[in-house]
Amino acid sequence: MAFSNPFSNMFGHSPIKPMQEHMSAVVEASSKLPDFFAAAIAGDWDKAKQIQHDISELETKADDMKKQLRLHLPKSLFLPVPRTDLLELLATQDRIANKAQDITGIMLGRQMAIPSTLKEPFQEFVSSAQKTAEQALSAINELDELLEAGFSGREVSLVENMIEKLDEYERTNDQQQVEIRSTLFALEAELPPVDVMFLYQIIDWIGDLADRAQAVGSRLQLLLAR
Repeated sequence: MAFSNPFSNMFGHSPIKPMQEHMSAVVEASSKLPDFFAAAIAGDWDKAKQIQHDISELETKADDMKKQLRLHLPKSLFLPVPRTDLLELLATQDRIANKAQDITGIMLGRQMAIPSTLKEPFQEFVSSAQKTAEQALSAINELDELLEAGFSGREVSLVENMIEKLDEYERTNDQQQVEIRSTLFALEAELPPVDVMFLYQIIDWIGDLADRAQAVGSRLQLLLAR
């Protein structure tokens, strides 16, 4: 007698819902970054440590979900998209949570101080990156509707518009990154060189988080084009 795998039963006839749940966990992890930065800027490292712990747990949860999806994603699906494309989309989603964990880990480990001139720009920059991630989640949450519509019709136009908005958010984040790097450059002579080096790294990683969110939209756009 054949026994079914309990996780496989979650798929039903489609892996889309587990994919969406994974993306939700990923964006929940990144959603804690603004509070983490608020705590870090205030010098409240106990609170920052708790938030970093929460992000780490969510990243682990998302990673476990990714592994289960990879293991149990059926090799033969009645879907209008290849299995390999879904796996690429899954990997792209997962990188958002990874980057959120990287950012908080290094900041907490070094208890990095943000110069007063950069405090507000940093908070705006982080919030912008999270806004980009949330837009990517909104687009992924339309994936089941796309499937029902056979990747055609009005639903495609709706998702394409969402991806355009996602690209717009990422471009805004890029511009903020240029501005914050310029401000830091003007402050370099007043700061310890090592601190400057790590601040540039954090700026790059926050921008990279927004880039990874945009990459989710790009992967989704590839599915629409098939």
